[in-house]
Amino acid sequence: MAGCTASDVVAAVRAMAAAVAEHKTELTHLDREIGDGDHGENLAKGFAAVLTKLDAATPETPGAVLKLVATTLISTVGGASGPLFGTAFLRAATSVGDAAELDGPAVASALEAARTGVVARGKAEPGDKTMVDALTPAVAAATATADGGGDVAAVLAAAAAAAVTGAADTVPLRARKGRASYLGERSIGHADPGATSVGHLLGALTPGAA
Repeated sequence: MAGCTASDVVAAVRAMAAAVAEHKTELTHLDREIGDGDHGENLAKGFAAVLTKLDAATPETPGAVLKLVATTLISTVGGASGPLFGTAFLRAATSVGDAAELDGPAVASALEAARTGVVARGKAEPGDKTMVDALTPAVAAATATADGGGDVAAVLAAAAAAAVTGAADTVPLRARKGRASYLGERSIGHADPGATSVGHLLGALTPGAA
């Protein structure tokens, strides 16, 4: 993948939606262990709404596609997930601007903007047992790959692998943010649903990563 057009981003979003649908039960189970049990259902509902909008019209730029995803998730996904994932896509959209095609560094910068937005919105830091624990290593891996001359496919592959590892690494952590933090020590031993979602979303862009 030399560059990434609006059509490529639409295909990526459709792959993400398929991954969420595939893992909906798993995500709901994880959220039932340490949250309110609706993460998988809510995220699947949000991405189904995104697909409906993409079936009606395809935005002209990668940034416009990302903005459509952002506004749809914010308006349809309940709980904390809608604002957090919506903010991630919205900041990514702002990062890429009106560019007609994205290269590796642009994708890495968009991921960094997404992570910054999630941190600002949720006030979470690495180690808090949140989606930031998957996003942070994903951004580091993506940036290193882009700095080394990696193209879009290489950047996404690096980000996906790091996100999956980051999500798995939340298992031994004690939650310090969100509903899971109310459980204290009992939050230890479970993967964070939000971090796991990030791994699945990025993994959907790189078959075999998640």
